[in-house]
Amino acid sequence: MGIALMFTATVTLAQETFIFTAIPDEDETKLMERFQGVADYLSEELDVDVRYIPVKSYAAAVSAFRNNQVQLAWFGALSGVQARRLVPGSEAIAQGVEDETFHTYFIAHRDSGLEPMDELNESLKGKTFTFGSKGSTSGRLIPEFYVREAFNQSPDEVFSRVGFSGNHTRSLRLVEAGTYQVGVVNFKVWDKELADGNIDEDQVQVIWSTPPYPNYQWTIRGDVNDRFGEGFKDRVTKALLTLEDEELLNSFPRSGFIPASNEGYEPIRKVAEQLGIMD
Repeated sequence: MGIALMFTATVTLAQETFIFTAIPDEDETKLMERFQGVADYLSEELDVDVRYIPVKSYAAAVSAFRNNQVQLAWFGALSGVQARRLVPGSEAIAQGVEDETFHTYFIAHRDSGLEPMDELNESLKGKTFTFGSKGSTSGRLIPEFYVREAFNQSPDEVFSRVGFSGNHTRSLRLVEAGTYQVGVVNFKVWDKELADGNIDEDQVQVIWSTPPYPNYQWTIRGDVNDRFGEGFKDRVTKALLTLEDEELLNSFPRSGFIPASNEGYEPIRKVAEQLGIMD
């Protein structure tokens, strides 16, 4: 009986699935393709079953991480700070090379009359404006910080109408179509869409870029070694840092991944608290 129970426990442990998710910052089809590739890569590198599960919102990604429905997540800076606060012991382990010095672009429809500017100025006042997701670092937190800094007013006081598109791709399309005169989009989404020929520059242009800030990162729960074996967290970290598949990296798009730390995102925590987005 004892041997049988031991065998059953061993089989159960061997069949444990490592699950991860990502914030839904772009078109769902693109995300599924990208992260299924990551799942396949990690499964091969780690020699465990790895599964990606999509979520419908930034908050859902944080909740899944908090509830141990996922053990790893590709978060934006803000959602990562929120998740790590809720799950003591969790760590930021890798970020894109470009995430050390990330930027948000302010974009405008050509008919708005707005032109590229050195700093946010009075010409923006009274325009219609869209953020991305309410929980987005590059699509909400950072641009709101700079709007408030420039005008000493909330976005609702600066703009005639303020919306939340839900993700960067949608923000781009809404401004391109003229539904909103101004919007914000993370620079990697803009650059990739532009390179792929998916932006009509006769309709929309970049008018301002924020100063650099730290953004996306892979965050892992602190209890993964207990569940998947000693050294598992280090193996996941190594797998991410040594990912060299050019097609997979281009899908992010990132040129590679480098080490990250919780301390590197302290500026984001402070801004979120300052704006009242996080207690």
